[in-house]
Amino acid sequence: MEEGLVSVDRFCAGSQAYFLTHLHQDHTRGLASAGGWRHGPLYCSPTTARLLPARFPGIDASLLRPLAPGASTSLSLSSLTSDRPLSLSVTAIPALHCPGSLMYLFRGDLGCMLYTGDFRWERGCDRARRAKQALLDALGGDTVDLLYLDNTYCHPSFNFPPRPVVAEQMVNIIRAHPDHEVIIGVDTLGKEDLLLHISRALQTKIWVWPQRLLTVHLLGIDENHEIFTTQTSLTKIRAVPRYSVNIESLEALNTVCPTIGIIPSGIPWLLKSSEGKAKPKGKSPAKSVRCKGRDEGLVEMDFDPLSPPKLFDKDSYTLPYSEHACFSELEDFMQTVRPSTVVGIVSTSFCYVNPHHHFRHLCSDNNDDGTPIKNKGGNTDNLTPKRRQNSSATPEARKVRISSSSLYRSKVIRKRKEGCGARIDDTEELVGVA
Repeated sequence: MEEGLVSVDRFCAGSQAYFLTHLHQDHTRGLASAGGWRHGPLYCSPTTARLLPARFPGIDASLLRPLAPGASTSLSLSSLTSDRPLSLSVTAIPALHCPGSLMYLFRGDLGCMLYTGDFRWERGCDRARRAKQALLDALGGDTVDLLYLDNTYCHPSFNFPPRPVVAEQMVNIIRAHPDHEVIIGVDTLGKEDLLLHISRALQTKIWVWPQRLLTVHLLGIDENHEIFTTQTSLTKIRAVPRYSVNIESLEALNTVCPTIGIIPSGIPWLLKSSEGKAKPKGKSPAKSVRCKGRDEGLVEMDFDPLSPPKLFDKDSYTLPYSEHACFSELEDFMQTVRPSTVVGIVSTSFCYVNPHHHFRHLCSDNNDDGTPIKNKGGNTDNLTPKRRQNSSATPEARKVRISSSSLYRSKVIRKRKEGCGARIDDTEELVGVA
């Protein structure tokens, strides 16, 4: 194995420091290895540090290095090629994806790199404005040499309303079905704000499964047990694992009592084609919500809250409640950062587009065709962007190579395959991306 210096969302032996952006399953592969995590110091947010022992009981807590949003830390690393010491400063930036999610800004002897992980900075959101200012303050005028961007929805077709708007649409759907049980598909972490909004708007408790209740309490939410419960008799609204909300389960539930299912996700079920016709993507629920945005080719879904409930496969709703940045938000982010080069953290998906294709005009180092430069000789699978001088202390001969991890298919979103994680290696090559 080629040994590295720093790994982000990639957990295998060989690096001197490890960073975890957040605690979703597709970003934690390797943490559950036999015997628990023992490979080196693990940096994460304080929130993630509280959740980790419950999710990974074998982890060595003495290796955790909580890094609060906005805080910085310095790393003293050892070059594996020249035996010279290397200095690296790391700043944690709020990602606003799920509780505890962070971006990491790396600056120092290896240049300036930003790894966003999964994130969403919505327009008009106070928390997003503060996170943006924290990033600009941490950069201090430096140029980001290499940006690793959450490109989950990096296509003009994907523009979603703000999360509070969609949360209210969900409340309206539930109100339109007063005689129905409601199941809402969620992950093991995230969308807590959505569930809290529904509970407060409808003045009702929400059922969650025991592990989810433990997570809620570890987050410091509902300490008085007024909102979430594991007793099904206390509420008609249940938050269940997302993969369990499907046509078959809804059909079975409707044999017992009228039930609707809601999946809050940015994944569209109907895409507007260039001719203006809706194209179904896979097996779609029968009803959705129309969400108009600013550009052409947007996600368009139809829902009439006054229409009577349908039967079985007609009782499933999907709303564009996304915890990933949509295209217009990615464009705003790129205009803020204006890196030398950008690459996506999602290697492939059901609608994959390299962010460089759409945002090359916002990058300082480009070829005429808008693609990074190929390595000369050696591994032709690597892309080598040119470097740009900035005020970071970057010795001329010192470069950095980042390689991505292997692909992983999510159990929850079966249409999305992600290559999450990066490793920073000390080499004599230019910045390389695999």
